[in-house]
Amino acid sequence: MYGEVMSTQERLIYTTRELLWERGYVGTSPKAILQRAGVGQGSMYHHFTGKQDLALAAIRRTGEELRATVDGLLATGNTAYERVEAYLLRERDVLRGCPVGRLTMDPDVIASDALRAPVDETIAYVKDRLADVVQEGVDKGEFGTHLVPRDIAATIVATVQGGYVLARASGDTDAFDAGARGLLALLAPSPAPSPVSSPRTASVP
Repeated sequence: MYGEVMSTQERLIYTTRELLWERGYVGTSPKAILQRAGVGQGSMYHHFTGKQDLALAAIRRTGEELRATVDGLLATGNTAYERVEAYLLRERDVLRGCPVGRLTMDPDVIASDALRAPVDETIAYVKDRLADVVQEGVDKGEFGTHLVPRDIAATIVATVQGGYVLARASGDTDAFDAGARGLLALLAPSPAPSPVSSPRTASVP
């Protein structure tokens, strides 16, 4: 399961990330972490002060990876629309849900200022990056000037997170895909109108 070069500390963080995604904070017990990571209790407390400290490291790592993924996606494409499209249509484990988004529904995470902070920071970062891309599209005339970049960024994030919820509820990824396609259709630049030729005056013989 783990690469030979993965340190004990990294195995603990990786395992905790997976368990938080699957079970939430309450279900991620120290016993479950140690069993899946295949390490002893002494190893855990050598690197971390306890479950919350380890969970915080795991949540921070999840946020860092998501931010790096978003940066990579928003750096692709020649237009702002293509960048947004890359973000919305990227490969995801839709039925498993978003590892960050699911933490917002975990009451134990939300109740803790320390655990909630990296979640809030990650979501804010994603919205800021998307808003920058939309602003670029507005500035270049690709998107209409009536669009408010921060509002559109919030809409994109809401569409993604809502899509996860609908897909998990129905057990079908089509619910997510439909939301992404619908938003892209609304954002798609309108085609330029065809030039209208002036009517010719018939010549009188």
